Amino acid sequence: MSNYPWYAAGLHFECMQCRNCCSGPGEGYVWVSEAELAKIAEKLGKSFEEVKKTHSRKAQGGISLLEDELTKDCEFLTNNGCSIYSVRPLQCRTWPFWECNLESPETWNLAAKRCPGINRGRLYTFEEIESIRKNEGIAV
Repeated sequence: MSNYPWYAAGLHFECMQCRNCCSGPGEGYVWVSEAELAKIAEKLGKSFEEVKKTHSRKAQGGISLLEDELTKDCEFLTNNGCSIYSVRPLQCRTWPFWECNLESPETWNLAAKRCPGINRGRLYTFEEIESIRKNEGIAV
């Protein structure tokens, strides 16, 4: 048995800007750190305190960005895409290379049913995937 995971040969991904990862219909969490909130505040030209109070909530022991109450879309999702794209949280920067999607070929292909960019586009090497998965700074 190999010591390498099933994706050792790499995986294809190309963001199609479909915005499915940012939108409902179900409620979700966009985990954000205080440092990321500070960057969002700077981008929005608001104080950290104001952004934390008006754009985030406490959830399951962490902080999550708010969603539109009706659509369950991330509140930073606009018709033109993500309004905070340059400072988007780590969770957003590392999609689709999340642990839950990398468990097996089945979980990867299940994610592909919602994300049309999975299994197409450029090949991410095993090393790149691991760096992204371990949150070492490489962003998609």
